[in-house]
Amino acid sequence: MELLPTLNPLSAARFSTGRPDQTTARAIQLSLPLFPARGYDLTMPTIIPPDSPALPAAFDILGIAVFALTGALSAAQMRQTFVTVAFFALMTGVGGGTLRDLLIGAPVFWVRDPFVAPVCLAVALLAWFTPVRWWQGRLLEWADALGLAVYSGFGTIKAMAWGVPPVPAMVMGVVTGCVGGIVRDVVAGQPSILMRPELYVTAGALAAAVAAAGLAMGFSPALTWAVAATVGFALRGAAIHWSLGLPAHEGAD
Repeated sequence: MELLPTLNPLSAARFSTGRPDQTTARAIQLSLPLFPARGYDLTMPTIIPPDSPALPAAFDILGIAVFALTGALSAAQMRQTFVTVAFFALMTGVGGGTLRDLLIGAPVFWVRDPFVAPVCLAVALLAWFTPVRWWQGRLLEWADALGLAVYSGFGTIKAMAWGVPPVPAMVMGVVTGCVGGIVRDVVAGQPSILMRPELYVTAGALAAAVAAAGLAMGFSPALTWAVAATVGFALRGAAIHWSLGLPAHEGAD
């Protein structure tokens, strides 16, 4: 799954600059206490065993697959070639995470992960060989809501693991959850998700805020991720079910 930094007491000072000395795909080591007067105290890292994030890792791939599916179906509905369908799947699946990694100075996750690109291509094949009518209705919208919540929380956690302060890390979480869909819509010439009347980006922002708060209060990344994803998905689900939205600007007379 995505690469998160590995810390030890000797590398804590370097971690505060956002440049960890090594990475691992199977362990998260964080120390994010409540805000000290002069910044984070990262001298006592809390280590999460490699096997504990197994469920979040599965949801990580699920989130990528869901976003990739929305991109693949967008191209399929326009009756594009398989190459275009596959491109849309990969672009949508990894777009947000790619921009986040570039901004925080981390290795681009899907370039070093042997599973992400194949999963996106497999999703493209699925979209190519199944009738589009199978995906009509709100099933895909609900799946997209899950991906949004899961990925927004994860993006925040990864950003904070790379030394990004909480508020910018929340922005990185929203970028992770939303940018792939924005790029998909722009390339496809469709109205952007930013223009949707119901809550969408707000749900991702809520998941990111919960993730940042949980880490700042010292909760484990796995638990924080689960709670953040649940809260974000609940808000997005409520917006889908009841068409909830923020009030629009009335404009000047």
